[in-house]
Amino acid sequence: MKQRYNFGYFFSEGLHSIFTHGFMSFAAVCMIICCLLIMGSFTLVAVNASSMFHSLEQENQFTAYIEDTLTQEEARGLQDDIEAIPNVARAEFVTKEEAQADFEADYEGNPLFESLPAEVYRDRFHIYLDDISQLAQTEQAVDDVAGVAWTKSAPEIAEGFVVIRNIASAVAIILVVILLLVSLFIIANTIKLATFNRREEIAIMKMCGATNAFVRWPFVFEGLILGLLGAVIAFFLEWGIYTLVGSAISTSDTIALVTVLPFGPMAWPVLGIFAATGLVIGVGGSSLAIRKFLQV
Repeated sequence: MKQRYNFGYFFSEGLHSIFTHGFMSFAAVCMIICCLLIMGSFTLVAVNASSMFHSLEQENQFTAYIEDTLTQEEARGLQDDIEAIPNVARAEFVTKEEAQADFEADYEGNPLFESLPAEVYRDRFHIYLDDISQLAQTEQAVDDVAGVAWTKSAPEIAEGFVVIRNIASAVAIILVVILLLVSLFIIANTIKLATFNRREEIAIMKMCGATNAFVRWPFVFEGLILGLLGAVIAFFLEWGIYTLVGSAISTSDTIALVTVLPFGPMAWPVLGIFAATGLVIGVGGSSLAIRKFLQV
């Protein structure tokens, strides 16, 4: 005969156990909140750092110089051809007169570069990329456009950005995984302390013929409730902390270069991640904690 389980009973037992062992349940929820706040804060820092790197990458551009045999109207007409190349985000046209004004502003006061005629300059495009790691391929494609004389870039800067971005992403992933494992270990031991006080109750149930699953399910539901409760509280605390820190950074003159993403667009993903992580920590911790006491 197939065995059936009353999950409503298990849920009510798990909920009842939370209130019966209120102090240990409070301690477990606090541990879940602390673990999620640490992981969440670090992850949000990593997300903001990644966004800043991406913004800096987009500002890194290379220059395409136009053949001096082309008129300015013909040179402008190359913009559509250049922007049609994959990985080109946009191309900004700069006339030779504008290039001369920029050059003289950069070397103002240097007699070697004063009063150079505009004819020594060329019309050009400043080209911005979607993915800086594909700089070499994109630059070659632009160089092949008819009417482009040559291109100039700084590949060493682009490679530096790519290396820093990849290292930062790898470090962020490794640390989040480590924090998750540490959190699971801590919460498992916290729940184990609560379970230790009920070892005699578990032993009596086992000796009366209760199966491991029947004993385990109330603890699983208890961990599920504690995990979700901790996740919801941690989410609102994270929201408040993030908003306060973001406000402090945006009003500070000393760290004006640091930009903070608004929390609103990230709220639902953060809540989902917190809820999933809280479930893993709560249910996983309960399952690990109860396993030892089922060996009667």
